[in-house]
Amino acid sequence: MKRVFWLTLAMALAACGQASPGPVTLRIGVLPILDALPLYVAESEGYFAEEGVAVEFVPVSAAAERDQLMQAGQIDGMINDLISTALYNQNEVQIVIVRFARTATPTFPQYRILAAAGSGIATPADLRDVPIGISEGTVIEYVTYRLLEAEGLAPADVATVAVPTISERMNLLASGQIQAATLPDPLSTLAIQNGASVVIDDTAHPEYGNSVLSFRASVVEDQPQAIRGFLAAVERAVADVNADKSRWAGLLTERQLVPAPLIGSYAVPDFPAASVPSESQWADMIAWAREQELITADVSYEGSVDASFLPQQ
Repeated sequence: MKRVFWLTLAMALAACGQASPGPVTLRIGVLPILDALPLYVAESEGYFAEEGVAVEFVPVSAAAERDQLMQAGQIDGMINDLISTALYNQNEVQIVIVRFARTATPTFPQYRILAAAGSGIATPADLRDVPIGISEGTVIEYVTYRLLEAEGLAPADVATVAVPTISERMNLLASGQIQAATLPDPLSTLAIQNGASVVIDDTAHPEYGNSVLSFRASVVEDQPQAIRGFLAAVERAVADVNADKSRWAGLLTERQLVPAPLIGSYAVPDFPAASVPSESQWADMIAWAREQELITADVSYEGSVDASFLPQQ
């Protein structure tokens, strides 16, 4: 009888000593881009913990590295774009967009087509048949075509040259070895500071410029509450950023989200409130991707975009 008592007591004490399961950890692949600022704000302000989710940031140096980690299941979420989502999901749904990360606005651009100093290029019409430095098969190429088409150029009038590395694209533009290039903000701001000029940007057509937060489809299915908590924390961080743009210079520097020469002078853009790409934005991207033969069939909006995890406004 005593043996049973002590065995029962030992089991009870062991149970009391066991740690309760901690919050789900979401591993997020992050490039050193401004789009990630709200994620770092949410971490620094303790919002992820308050929403019951643990977040591990996995720094990546390039989109190719990010995609390799995603395909290997070594990260759960990432900041990417509509084009890469379609490429992921063209055969089966692998990733799901749950929120905009950043969008162009009528005030703040996300992508700019720039002209080299001394090129004489001032308007979109001046770019007819002028090779524009881009990264092929990406949102950069998509935005380049759509902005120029919106300004009256036919697709056949748009010429491009593949310069995949952004730093090389900037250097070639600065040296005049290419006459035009499409660059993301804030690197485009640095290029302007170094002498380039804006031909057109997506403030004129903000429906084309955006980035998104995506998660592996299996994580969306298995950890819906963790994703809801993650997005609730991001929403709080976005509100903080938009309310006081001057607070985040330390994070911008620490996380290398803005080029060093711009620290102190760069105007942080507005970040979007809880929202996802529209069906029309998705359809336009799919049409372009099929025109370019990046994909051979339509990719479902319903399977690729899910707004149900967003906090209620």
